[in-house]
Amino acid sequence: MTASGISPAAVEQFAARERARFLERNPKSVALAERARHSLYGGVPMHWMADWSTPVPLFVERAKGARFYDVDGHEYVDFCLGDTGTMFGHSPEPIARALAEQAGNGLTTMLPGEDAVVCGELLAQRFGLPYWQVTATATDANRYVVRWARAITGRKTLLVFDGCYHGTVDDVMVRQRDGRTVHRAGLIGQAYDLTQYSRAIPFNDVAALEAALAEGDVCALLCEPAMTNIGMVLPEPGFLQQCRELTRKYGSLLIIDETHTISTGIGGCTRLWNLDPDFFVLGKPIAGGVPCGVFGCSAAMAEAMSAARQRASQHNQGHGHSGMGTTLSANALAMHCMRANLEEVMTQAAYDHMLPLAARLAEGFRGLIAKHGLEWSVTELGARCEFQFCAQPPKTGAEAEAAFHDELQMALHLYLINRGILITPFHNMTLCCPSTTAEDVDRLIATLDQGLGELLAIPGARL
Repeated sequence: MTASGISPAAVEQFAARERARFLERNPKSVALAERARHSLYGGVPMHWMADWSTPVPLFVERAKGARFYDVDGHEYVDFCLGDTGTMFGHSPEPIARALAEQAGNGLTTMLPGEDAVVCGELLAQRFGLPYWQVTATATDANRYVVRWARAITGRKTLLVFDGCYHGTVDDVMVRQRDGRTVHRAGLIGQAYDLTQYSRAIPFNDVAALEAALAEGDVCALLCEPAMTNIGMVLPEPGFLQQCRELTRKYGSLLIIDETHTISTGIGGCTRLWNLDPDFFVLGKPIAGGVPCGVFGCSAAMAEAMSAARQRASQHNQGHGHSGMGTTLSANALAMHCMRANLEEVMTQAAYDHMLPLAARLAEGFRGLIAKHGLEWSVTELGARCEFQFCAQPPKTGAEAEAAFHDELQMALHLYLINRGILITPFHNMTLCCPSTTAEDVDRLIATLDQGLGELLAIPGARL
């Protein structure tokens, strides 16, 4: 019995038909895939680009707004948007202009310009933390903040939620199984035991949170306000406030990573829900699609960071920045694009357009689920929503994972791709951007409706 209630045999029959259709309509992608396998490991520049539902990678020619075009000339409505990397659409005009402006004025110098000052001021104004640093990615930002948390508190253990997503930071590559912290499955090349200084607990479990913090060795709780990568999981009422209160009670820091949840509003969940973190992390969309990440801290943390640096210097450990920063961090191109993004793209007007469309999409998903008599549910957060193969929205990462039916989601995704619609791979998440229209939303709903109808018409499809 699958969590989705759909027969695996019917899913395979449905998917086989769609794989054949894809190969027939995408000869140039097929040819490029064959060519690429001789020079790119796995035939793609980064391995996960081969993990989509398509039988070979779909090669893109160009993208603009809420649309992209493949090498075979097909147009797609994009509800994936680079999995938040282009949350405000592909190549917004202010970003394209900023790229052109900076192209002839230097890309990286290892020195700041006025753009850096303006970005710091805008970030402080928007997110409520006074001091900022700029990194190349959110993974880097999380890694550096964890170092600061350990230096400030003198503690080594990092606390995360089971099923969390914080990029590729080593310390977060853990899960909880049967009450124990274990390595995440598929963790290739891991040389040391991450569970020595990392601990995973269930999301929305206040008792587990307090028990973990009460051990007195936790430097920080690193968390998303809502889980987004294991399948969307929203916080129970009051849970995040308990996270803040309990971390303070037991002398641990609170790090909020809003790299995905920034879809909620212009100040993220941090401002919307008054989360009051010690550190705040954001990546992906902050520079309009140009690689960049940031982290902010409170005034108290800034003082504590200075004290940690002084302690390191007194113990002949140098200036205390080893392991933080890369040559391309805060490069001139990224800073110029971030300024344009904060001033002209990532605006309240953009959110005012995106949020109602995402609500329309979520309501459409609920209508389809009811129409087809499926025991599925929908979770929504700002401009982001997802349909999940469980009757009630999950409350923990384990519950979200238990609802997975990978073959079904891949088959449905491929059906949509073959009809010019892209949603986020690996789960059923969608994003709306300022270029998304109501017609785009309605097209997704109508196409998914058609696909579900065809799947469920296969004899024995329902279990």
